[in-house]
Amino acid sequence: MEINLVSDTITKPTYEMLQYMFNAEVGDDVYKQDPTVIELESTIADLFGMEAGLFFPSGTMANQAALKLHTQPGEQIIADKYAHVYLYEGGGASFNSGVSFSLLDGDRGMITAEQVAGAINDPEFYHSPLTSLVCVENTTNKGGGACYEIEDLQKIKAVCDANNLKFHLDGARIWNALIAKKQNPKSFGQIFDTISVCLSKGLGAPIGSVLLGDKATIHRALRIRKILGGGMRQVGYLAAAGLYALDHNISRLAEDHRRAKELASILSTREWVAKVEPVETNILIFTLKTNYKEKDLVENLKQKNISISSMGQGKLRMVTHLDYREVMHTYVLETLSKM
Repeated sequence: MEINLVSDTITKPTYEMLQYMFNAEVGDDVYKQDPTVIELESTIADLFGMEAGLFFPSGTMANQAALKLHTQPGEQIIADKYAHVYLYEGGGASFNSGVSFSLLDGDRGMITAEQVAGAINDPEFYHSPLTSLVCVENTTNKGGGACYEIEDLQKIKAVCDANNLKFHLDGARIWNALIAKKQNPKSFGQIFDTISVCLSKGLGAPIGSVLLGDKATIHRALRIRKILGGGMRQVGYLAAAGLYALDHNISRLAEDHRRAKELASILSTREWVAKVEPVETNILIFTLKTNYKEKDLVENLKQKNISISSMGQGKLRMVTHLDYREVMHTYVLETLSKM
């Protein structure tokens, strides 16, 4: 029994999802003639109370399109120092949009309205980059799956409005946040100019993200997606996986969250663990004591058929997901308790 806790991106479609994909009605989506893609885009847009959506092959491409939509070369984006758009998208912001970042030292990847206000460059001071966009991530990846409160996002939005800034949400794990915080997706739609919504992590689809915004913005995004190489043909087979996931895999995210918290509880009792970060959703980050090495623990667990991630500087990560079943969870808990 191989147990992979490296990421929630490693999930595979279930038999039922594959059957749903197999039966999808498709067309040419480059010509916007794929009915299943259109249904997915409109369904998610309606969920968040936004006007339109556009299907992308990846969350990275959806985010990069959003950055391009809201900025001009030479301008600056405000984000947390752990932001995925900064750390884990291959330098795409500079390559695709020619922009720089003002990075904030947030709390587990989350930033505040006060921090944003303090990072905005004076638009009349032409020696500095013009600040044009604020980008936040929910849940935070490197921040350990932490979730924003709606009220804190509303405060950042007020700062953006007062300073003529756009506001983008990297919603790679937005479904986890919605379940953990019992939030209404329409609350997010009222706050953000654009939202990228991922289907291939917690929801278990094999591929895909949807970028949400108003109709005019999403119409512009269609051209950017084309430039980035994201135009796909009979992609309704993949969009169908997203529709299936929306109907079957959202509420069960609570199971992933429970298991991550139980793993954290066991780790907090181990004498070789220095610190376990707070767990809100399905990501668990912990730090080893200085006399223990990450690679030794990773290898030790691998010999027991358990794979986890090393993050450097003594930190390790576990991510629970759809394919991590209860029998696996019991085995991992027992293994950790004996180490």
